[in-house]
Amino acid sequence: WLMPSCSAILVWVKPVHCLQACFTENLITGRKLIYVNCRYLPRLGMTDFQHMKAISAHVRELLGVSEPLWSRSIADPPRDNMGMFLEIKSRTGNRADSLTYKQFLNDQKA
Repeated sequence: WLMPSCSAILVWVKPVHCLQACFTENLITGRKLIYVNCRYLPRLGMTDFQHMKAISAHVRELLGVSEPLWSRSIADPPRDNMGMFLEIKSRTGNRADSLTYKQFLNDQKA
């Protein structure tokens, strides 16, 4: 899901018509799916909270990312390992393109 284009993502959101326009206007690609959550959806024009919760849950399931705990300590990482890895991969550049999940986990341990 890191590389699909905006048009490939539109196939995934086809059943929800309001998302098609939202994703097209904001150029949401596979790299940017990690940011499709209740925090960022209002910035993309989504206002119905029930839809936002459902979309966020579906994106988390699709990407294999767990829901952040509301009771998380600020000393803990902001996301699970997969979520933090996908945030790095959402960026462009040589480091992000060449980083593997195994390398990321090794860097986290160090």
